[in-house]
Formats: sequence, structure tokens, C-alpha cells
Amino acid sequence: MEVKIGVQHAPREISIESAQSAEEVEKAVADAVSGTSPLLSLVDENGHKVLVPSDRLAYVEIGQPASRKVGFGAAM
Repeated sequence: MEVKIGVQHAPREISIESAQSAEEVEKAVADAVSGTSPLLSLVDENGHKVLVPSDRLAYVEIGQPASRKVGFGAAM
């Protein structure tokens, strides 16, 4: 699933493909925003951990589960 994270005072957003469910991502964001956790911690599809300080979060956009694209797109 695609997750986009806006960080205060950063010109670009962080965009990752996460293997976590929407509920898991939402709970991690809620914990970070409520102050329960000092960091928003997510894991991407390759197992890389992304950490963002809770007080720097501007927004988090949770997309739909990514579907695998198969084949080539014919543009004719």
C-alpha cells in the first residue's frame, strides 16, 4: 500500500510502498500524533524502516493497496 508522509520544513514528501495494512499504518500514525510514540515508524516492502519524528509530521496519506502491474502498456 502506498503511504505518503509530509514533513514540516521539508520541500518533498516521503513516499513508500508498505506491506503493512491500512489499520497498522493508521494505528502507528495515531500513536505518533497522540504523543504515545515519539517517532512514526513504518516498514517498506523491502524491509527498510522509515522513522519520522512525531512533532515534524505535517500529514500522512494512506492509499489503496497497490496492485501489481503486469506486462507492457501499449501506447498506440
